[in-house]
Amino acid sequence: KKKEVFIVVEAAKTKMFFHIVLQRNIQLHPKFFGQQLRRTLVQKLHAEVEGTCSERHGFIIMVTSVDDVGPGKISQGTGMVVFPVTYKAVVFRPFKGEVVDAVVIQVNKMGFLAELGPLQIFVSKHLIPSDFHFDPAENCYVAEDESVKISKDDDVRVKILGKRADTTEIFLVGSIKDHYLGKLN
Repeated sequence: KKKEVFIVVEAAKTKMFFHIVLQRNIQLHPKFFGQQLRRTLVQKLHAEVEGTCSERHGFIIMVTSVDDVGPGKISQGTGMVVFPVTYKAVVFRPFKGEVVDAVVIQVNKMGFLAELGPLQIFVSKHLIPSDFHFDPAENCYVAEDESVKISKDDDVRVKILGKRADTTEIFLVGSIKDHYLGKLN
């Protein structure tokens, strides 16, 4: 329980993490009915939703509690039973305009790709300061005065300019073309 409280406190500070109430219908075969029914439903809920992406809510990090399991309804033709489950989860949802720290995972002449937890941010060469150029020999972006190099595994501070979400992924576009953005020491 202390871990859950820590996550919620951190979520309030960063504004990308939220502790929200969600609902999902869990389908269960009748062979799982019995004394362990609720436990089986909770395990199946964790397996189905943790690590998935919801277009509306963002990336579901973890289920923190199961608040209610409604009465099951038999699905016509299959014999399966569908239970409405209300639960709380920590979700990760970045917003346009937010400044985040990420790790560069790939660099090429088109720009670089950085990882922000379960998400990836693409920074186009047009959104990198104009005094940087791509060095194909070292596969990195180098400042004109050669004081800064952005290469794989570097920590960078990026401003999120755009976001597109679908049912399985969130795609981010970022920029380091602003004050206090770019490679971190």
